[in-house]
Amino acid sequence: MGRAITGAVDPVVLYVSGGNTQVLAYSQRRFRIFGETLDIAVGNCLDRFARVLKLPNDPAPGYNIEQMAKKGKKYIPLPYVVKGMDVSFSGILSHVEQLARQGTESPEDLCFSLQETIFAMLVETTERAMAHVNSNEVLIVGGVGCNVRLQEMMASMVEQRGGKTYAIDERCVLIFLISQD
Repeated sequence: MGRAITGAVDPVVLYVSGGNTQVLAYSQRRFRIFGETLDIAVGNCLDRFARVLKLPNDPAPGYNIEQMAKKGKKYIPLPYVVKGMDVSFSGILSHVEQLARQGTESPEDLCFSLQETIFAMLVETTERAMAHVNSNEVLIVGGVGCNVRLQEMMASMVEQRGGKTYAIDERCVLIFLISQD
């Protein structure tokens, strides 16, 4: 459906949501998982950190993290865990939660640093999958795929490879389905 909506031909798919974090691609006549989370999904990580900061659920915890991150100025080094093509977010979440409870860093800087770190991990693993299947397209799907910073970081990497980035969310799927009736 993502290919039909966006016009992507043969993309590597980054599926990022509250329950899933996977890098998928069509290879050897079937879809394959090239990388995934070893523990919690990226959206779950963002949602849990939003609860630590007591951010509202309206319109979405991840959206509220994204808005706070835009006000962050200082990057705080956080654990960066990429194992092969898999990622792990539980350690970074524990670390950033501890920093938030200590109160030594601003919530805005913590949100900024969390986003920059976890999105860099996703961009790295997606780039490896692109090289493996010789693709120059990335399709970002799932709720976290709505995050503008993730889309910007992915687009920067893909453009350096001479490719194109596409992103859809549930709203696009609904519009597509309605238009097919």
